[in-house]
Amino acid sequence: MQTMTDIPLIVEDLSFKYRERAGAAIHHISFEANPGEILLIAGASGCGKTTLVRCINGLIPRSYKGELSGKISIFGEDVKAWKLSQISQKVGTVLQDPDRQILGTKVVNEVAFGLENLGMPRPEILARVGEALDFLKIPHLRERETFSLSGGEKQKVALAGVLAMRPSILLLDEPLASLDPASAQEALDMVRLLANQGMTILLVEHRVEDVLRIKPDRVMYMNAGEARYLGGIQGLSSVVNYHEVKLPAEDVVARARQDPAPAEIKVLPRVTSLSAEKEPLVKFQNVAFGYEPGREILHGINLEIKRGDVIAVLGPNGAGKTTFVKHAIGLLKPKSGSVLVDGRDTRTASVAEIASMLGYVFQSPSHMLFAPTVREELAFGPTNMKHPQAQIDLEVKEALRIVNLAEKENDAPLALSFGQQKRVSIAAILAMQSRILVMDEPTAGQDYQNYMNFMDSILQMPTFEAILFITHDVDLAAIYANRILMVNDGKLIADGSPQETLADFEKLKANRLVPTSLLALNLKHFAATGRFLRAEALAHVLR
Repeated sequence: MQTMTDIPLIVEDLSFKYRERAGAAIHHISFEANPGEILLIAGASGCGKTTLVRCINGLIPRSYKGELSGKISIFGEDVKAWKLSQISQKVGTVLQDPDRQILGTKVVNEVAFGLENLGMPRPEILARVGEALDFLKIPHLRERETFSLSGGEKQKVALAGVLAMRPSILLLDEPLASLDPASAQEALDMVRLLANQGMTILLVEHRVEDVLRIKPDRVMYMNAGEARYLGGIQGLSSVVNYHEVKLPAEDVVARARQDPAPAEIKVLPRVTSLSAEKEPLVKFQNVAFGYEPGREILHGINLEIKRGDVIAVLGPNGAGKTTFVKHAIGLLKPKSGSVLVDGRDTRTASVAEIASMLGYVFQSPSHMLFAPTVREELAFGPTNMKHPQAQIDLEVKEALRIVNLAEKENDAPLALSFGQQKRVSIAAILAMQSRILVMDEPTAGQDYQNYMNFMDSILQMPTFEAILFITHDVDLAAIYANRILMVNDGKLIADGSPQETLADFEKLKANRLVPTSLLALNLKHFAATGRFLRAEALAHVLR
């Protein structure tokens, strides 16, 4: 018979309100998590998922202050009086944004950090570090500098540091956000393996379809700070809002057919770049680059970005996608070759001068956000670009509307959830009214409804002559892009329309991209539709 001391985690009537925010973030949440269980926690951005994680790992109320009530027990013991160091030996956490978790300059030092703080003998530390790196199949990163890693590689290193601590409970907050599709599948397989070995895992994730593949034992669906559903995965699709949580395409089609057809199914303009006769907005001429001597990241990149292009950049973690994009905005200069922006070599133009041409949304919002309020954050760029005050007010208001954050205007950006921070960083660039919008992983940490809404709005803004976004979301690329670049090992592997580049499943798999249920459904019906559509639209178009 199981006793309370056998149950890894018990949460009883838990509520929390942040000191600086109106209204409680979570309300009266109660559940148990058993040994070897995977509990998927799903819900819209800002619904309280991350707050729940912070309560369990002790950051609330120790680091985040506010009004906390209820009880959390780990193996039958109330953790209220525990120190963070005690909790961390039982509860391991991988944050949404790895840049906020990584402290070490070298990978080996980062993975060893927690063990060193526990005062473990050096031989045991090195053994555990090696074991964690091997388990995640990243031993080749051992001696790398952490600053030179891709977002996905940093996510894996952060997980290695947690696994080396050998916690009984593992909290994963959007662990797939920065991972390419193949790495996401591998990470989920490891999650299932850890659970099979007895670890209790709480997995917060927007990529629900991916997680369903490893058959989580239960799902908690959160909405407005409350647990609205807690049960088996078979009951999930009937209770969630399919506009907020992205479900398998077939499930969405079945649900959407029961609902009225959308008032307007937006067909976004598909301007073919080959028809543009003017000079390219951006031109790469045989560009090569490396961060370290003797280690080249980009190899001979040649391409043009023209007016009307909506470009998705796909490829594995560490392939050079972000390095490629940073050349377009002048943050990096080629070691050989050249990049021309509006006909001007980036070597002779300052980043500030290029900013009026290209606005860049960083992969990590913590690299961008600094102002005391959301409004001041959004006004900063237009102010520096000497926009009139009346225009700035309009730009800020419109940007907040597009990203659905109008009510957060006076909040501190860094006090928001990761998904909300990401939208603030996007809004800050929208407010600048640059001619080209460049976004690195714009949907990371976002629920389905939010990212579809802001992508719809962005693509219909007349101010942008071209849009380029890096993504691991194959469906996002299929629905919104008119041109797809596939990058791997610092080379341009493919450059063409979605139907050309995404129909070759073998090429996708060779570049660590995974065909999705929505992609397969679109390809099946492409002869009838003539374009790629989201599942809600397919439900009515195919009637």
